[in-house]
Amino acid sequence: MAGQNYSMVTEFILVGFSNFPQHLLPTFFLLYLLMYLFTLLGNLLIMATVWSERSLHTPMYLFLCALSTSEILFTVAVTPRMLVDMFFTHRTITWTACASQMFFSFTFGFTHSFLLMIMGYDRYVAICHPLRYNVLMSNRSCARLVSWTWAGGSVMGMMVTLIVFHLTFCGSNVIHHFLCHVFSLLKLACGNENSSVTLAVILVCVSALMGCLFLIILSYVFIVAAILRIPSAEGRHKTFSTCVSHLTVVIVHYSFASIIYLKPKGPHSMDSNTLMATTYTVFTPFLSPIIFSLRNKELKNAIKKSFQRKFSPLSS
Repeated sequence: MAGQNYSMVTEFILVGFSNFPQHLLPTFFLLYLLMYLFTLLGNLLIMATVWSERSLHTPMYLFLCALSTSEILFTVAVTPRMLVDMFFTHRTITWTACASQMFFSFTFGFTHSFLLMIMGYDRYVAICHPLRYNVLMSNRSCARLVSWTWAGGSVMGMMVTLIVFHLTFCGSNVIHHFLCHVFSLLKLACGNENSSVTLAVILVCVSALMGCLFLIILSYVFIVAAILRIPSAEGRHKTFSTCVSHLTVVIVHYSFASIIYLKPKGPHSMDSNTLMATTYTVFTPFLSPIIFSLRNKELKNAIKKSFQRKFSPLSS
């Protein structure tokens, strides 16, 4: 077996929800389908509102549009396959399709984290250096920052995918997950490199994500210090309110990611692991447009105005 080449493995089998009671699958399907559609429509609504409202043509909302794009693409890379497999007994995925799904899910996932970091930097500049904001966050600077986040996400996605699919796969080709999950795939690899590659993947992912989180926390340390120097309570509240939606999304994003990737090893069943994985792949993207729409007063008012113009033309 050690001498076999991994290219001989032409497909994998995704276990997904196949171990769940069959009568529960329609409920799961409907629930995740509605969340998937809401994620797409919610993010598209945010993008359309920012595009149509000139008052929202600012760096913060440019970054929000880029974030919505990454969430849409991440969801499209993961959820449709999961939904289709719920009602098919033939749950195979080719080697190439598996590698592609891993690449795109990691690319858009890391891009999402990098964009959250850039949005934290934007809030830091706006609050701590307001007089230099137009210079530091010019259109060219914003476009460059967004480009770097997408480039960085692509590099991270390619790096992880190449590391994993460079391995030799032998024995079982059954992936105990509803997608080509990196750690589920690493369990199928054979050879002496397996443990070192697993460690390398963990270091790459944790370093990037924790680096983003550290910079976000650092930004908010300076932001809180600047807010505390504002003399009036109303001024402090108004300034901090511009950060609430971003800070909430950061907490949700990293909390669910920690549940999935940092949970202690224990006697967790495959079914519970599957349900826990959906909190990050389906539930987190579902929550993001809700948080930004409800917690961001300026965006919420712009969405209301857009609906009033489209559906109440006589009242205007």
